[in-house]
Amino acid sequence: MSIRNTLFAAAFALASLGAAHADGVRPIEAKSIDLGEISGIAYYTVEHDGFHVVTTLAQGEAGTPIRVVSVLAPGQSVVLSTARLAGAIEISRKGDSLFVRKTNVISN
Repeated sequence: MSIRNTLFAAAFALASLGAAHADGVRPIEAKSIDLGEISGIAYYTVEHDGFHVVTTLAQGEAGTPIRVVSVLAPGQSVVLSTARLAGAIEISRKGDSLFVRKTNVISN
């Protein structure tokens, strides 16, 4: 099974664990990430030290997947982007809710 098919199978399995929530993402609910040539999924669990956000990304079907784990306290966020102009994904925690949204590439 290819990396991309594995990611989509994992996303489907995780998405079936929780219904869509209009205000954000629910714990263990998979959210698709699309950064052009890079894609994957993100989900989170609630732990005593914060929301543990797990993001798995790969380039195409043959790309080596990478996993990024972030711990977010209320008011914190993480931005995932590529060097290309495909935009960026911001994962943010507001109170007890987690939001994933597409945003413009952040330049420093």
